[in-house]
Amino acid sequence: MSEEKKETKHKVRPATLVTQAGRAPFDHFGFINPPVYRGSTVLFPTVADLEGLRQPYTYGTKGTPTTRALERAWSEIAGAADTVLTPSGLAAIGLALLTATRAGAHVLVADSAYQPTRIFCDGFLARFGVNVEYYDPLIGAAIAGLMRPETTAVLVESPGSQSMEVQDIPAIAAAAHAHDACVIADNTWATPLLFPPHERGCDLAVEAGTKYLAGHADLLIGLVSANAKWAKRLRHTFNAFGMGSSPDDASLALRGLRTMALRLREQERAALDIAQWLQDRPEVSRVLHPALPTHPGHELWKRDFNGASGVFSVIFKDVSKKAVAAFVDGLELFGIGFSWGGYESLALPFDCASYRTATRWAPEGPALRLSIGLEDVDDLKSDLEAGLARLKVS
Repeated sequence: MSEEKKETKHKVRPATLVTQAGRAPFDHFGFINPPVYRGSTVLFPTVADLEGLRQPYTYGTKGTPTTRALERAWSEIAGAADTVLTPSGLAAIGLALLTATRAGAHVLVADSAYQPTRIFCDGFLARFGVNVEYYDPLIGAAIAGLMRPETTAVLVESPGSQSMEVQDIPAIAAAAHAHDACVIADNTWATPLLFPPHERGCDLAVEAGTKYLAGHADLLIGLVSANAKWAKRLRHTFNAFGMGSSPDDASLALRGLRTMALRLREQERAALDIAQWLQDRPEVSRVLHPALPTHPGHELWKRDFNGASGVFSVIFKDVSKKAVAAFVDGLELFGIGFSWGGYESLALPFDCASYRTATRWAPEGPALRLSIGLEDVDDLKSDLEAGLARLKVS
């Protein structure tokens, strides 16, 4: 690829960028996709090269041409200075938090964050003397009142895991940066295509590439991207742990990347169609989808996001747990399981009440999270309609 083409590549739109970023065919004899480089030992031609580390790759844990291709592609798409890969999204969250904190520090975490993030904070970080405080995700600029001299990091997740609160991330970032704290975003719901985290003020952005990047429910991988201020520290923490993703997984993720924009666009369309349809159903009390005008965070979503993904939640009218189980158990096209973002649709009953501490989760009825896949929308609606009929008679 010529230097002229490399320069042009930076000016294209995101849907084009995901097809081009991280590719250097003529570094690999013209093959379009980088090969899978497996290995631990990397040889040096001379002692001087060894002592000076004078080559791009030095050991397997430091990266291979395959993992580096994904890192570079993701940095370009996210608008980041650097990206590192981890074995899972949760590993990425842990690595980001460890990059931005220390013993005796104070960390602020959105009360609506992914539950395993809370488990990591309350268990692992607490053991090492980090004071974690949960805050109302809707606090906005008022988070300045929670900042302390020892606050090193603020974690945001927008929309919130399951409960879908949209955060005012630019306002939170401004308040955090005024106290020299690092802003960490769990950006898995949107990906950089729908929410450019570093443009919005986030220093570190975490992605569970397991979901929309992989796209096929067959891969565990995480990514942490960093702006210029935090890139060196992130890379140092990453190297200290010897943490990384396998070249085979990186290759699968690169393959998923090439179709991610198309899949996201289709899943956005299908999910919004189904959310609007469910909103009018008499069995449903509320639909929690940021792209719906009825959603409390809709205006912030319109301001900060470039679109919506395929994940949203539904609050039923007051029915029994048995009725919800009948609804879900009888679904033919929706699987029952954790994760989301794959080609297949999923349904997951949830209740956040037991792991909220700064806010209260007390909806008027039981809640269900839906991840809309790539099936025909009318077929999905028929499946859900049959489920709603079971809900009424159970």
